Amino acid sequence: MVTMVTVIGLGPGDPDLISRGAEQALREAAAQGALYLRTGRHPCVATLKEWGLTFETFDSIYDSATSFEEVYQAIVNRLLERVHTEHAVAYAVPGHPLLGEESVRLLLERLDAEGIAYRIVSSCSFIEAVLAAAHLPLAEGCDVRDALSLQLDDAVSREGYPLGGRIDTSRGLLLFQVFDRASASHAKLALMRFYPDDWQVLLVRNAGVAAMESVQAIPLYQLDRLSIDHLTAVYVPPLPPQLRPKDFYALVGVMARLRAPDGCPWDREQTHATLKRYFVEETYEVLEAIDANDPNALCEELGDALLQAVFHAQLAREEGLFTIDDVTAHVVEKLVRRHPHVFGTTEVADSAEVLRNWERIKQAEKSENVSQPNSILDGIPKGLPALMYAMELSKRVVKVGFEWPSLEAVLEKVDEEWAELKRELAVAEPDRARVAAELGNLLFTLVQVARKQNLDAEEALRTMLRRFETRFRYMERRAAEMGCSLKEMTLDELDALWEEAKRQEPL
Repeated sequence: MVTMVTVIGLGPGDPDLISRGAEQALREAAAQGALYLRTGRHPCVATLKEWGLTFETFDSIYDSATSFEEVYQAIVNRLLERVHTEHAVAYAVPGHPLLGEESVRLLLERLDAEGIAYRIVSSCSFIEAVLAAAHLPLAEGCDVRDALSLQLDDAVSREGYPLGGRIDTSRGLLLFQVFDRASASHAKLALMRFYPDDWQVLLVRNAGVAAMESVQAIPLYQLDRLSIDHLTAVYVPPLPPQLRPKDFYALVGVMARLRAPDGCPWDREQTHATLKRYFVEETYEVLEAIDANDPNALCEELGDALLQAVFHAQLAREEGLFTIDDVTAHVVEKLVRRHPHVFGTTEVADSAEVLRNWERIKQAEKSENVSQPNSILDGIPKGLPALMYAMELSKRVVKVGFEWPSLEAVLEKVDEEWAELKRELAVAEPDRARVAAELGNLLFTLVQVARKQNLDAEEALRTMLRRFETRFRYMERRAAEMGCSLKEMTLDELDALWEEAKRQEPL
């Protein structure tokens, strides 16, 4: 006996929308006592009874299961039990069997795994019924999404793949699985990430059931405040250009427009080389906003820094080298690859082990990309500020054991370098080159003190400079209050103001 599973679509609800093939398959399965319905809660079920068909539903599973996942798995398990004993089984679901039917997806997956034959007998889906009910002639198509699949953030999977949280607001969006207020609330919150709260959406009920269907235009914020059931769909019209989110790809588009033949003359003149200084400036302005603890300034400065990355990517795109999507792909792949404790099965004890893994993976990547032996110092940006460059150099060399045995040994070296600098300065006419060399030696050794203490030398100096600036500005204000300027004061008076400024600082 040949084993065969027939999966049948019942259409959106109107018996006239059940296809002739589906009707024939339903009658044949019922005659053999092998017709199973996912649910009896569907307008077409009354018609099946009028036709005199006998069938079994799985509604009892809905009453006992704790989640939809459990429901669908239980349905598939029961169907497979019937298949193994009865061989010929028909499973009927609302709408089209391959659109929004998780139980069908799971069933076909199991049938493929077990090598069991099946056929799909379709009827009209809810999409055609909604389009007809709402009079939506879609010239450019629309996105069809399960409302429960909408993400409330830009989430990724355990493996680092995006879960589809983004919505293209330039196209219409048709949502199914809006079956109760909880699912409607989830959809509303997800949609409000991209649409105005008062954007008009269409609530379509009982589409395809002529005597019952209705279409209601409502503001988005009311979506979970109205009557919702399992025969409800939501259509979200596209946003006009002026209302679309000014997101990352809007920035990419603006940059491309500025570089177009009829774009901005200044932007069209720029090259990678001419933009270098702006990248550096914007980076330091980001740091300044962080130091000022000013979130509004940080938001703006991060945008300016991002613009520089997009600008360079646009230039590269025009040159046929790479695009901004290549840039983001590289960094996403790198982050996933270098975090196996998050996106894989590696276990780590602490952040120190994370850093060790990061360096190990990075070195492995480098060895794959070059055929010749490379230096441990490769990859340090030459344009780093000097203190940051010194810190990175010292971190690299200690990995091969080139290191002082203790902090005391480093401090002895500081004393030695300081003595040598003083000797160079003690002569009648100091040699500028020798003084610079000894000063550099002293500064580099002081960086080792910072590293030994797990301090950032660059940040330590910046903190001191901010403190100095605050004190000096205080001195200027006090001098003005006294009716004079700092230039008119003696050194003793300046020292007194400096000490006064120090006392103003919080303990």
